[in-house]
Amino acid sequence: MNDSEFIALADQALKKIELALETSDTDLDCSMTSSGVLEIEFDDGGKIIVNRHAVAKEMWVAARSGGFHFRWDGQSWRDTRSGRELMTVLSELVSAQVGMSVDLREG
Repeated sequence: MNDSEFIALADQALKKIELALETSDTDLDCSMTSSGVLEIEFDDGGKIIVNRHAVAKEMWVAARSGGFHFRWDGQSWRDTRSGRELMTVLSELVSAQVGMSVDLREG
């Protein structure tokens, strides 16, 4: 994958995440703070940061529970350690932060 393909895929993922968060029934704020960085802020002051890392061609997530790196496998963004899908992991991270079940996946 070349740089422009990565940026297009990563930006698409960031927009999907932002839309899923905005349409979820959770009390949080999310905003694109700069090119390729999505910041999710919670009432308790906690944050989750999702950003694209062009050099590694990965999506990175920073949360209270740690950092995660996701790489495109041709169909979805997968955690480089566990193989779990990005939206599944984000659903769990947001759920833990707000104290209720939140599903950001489609369907």
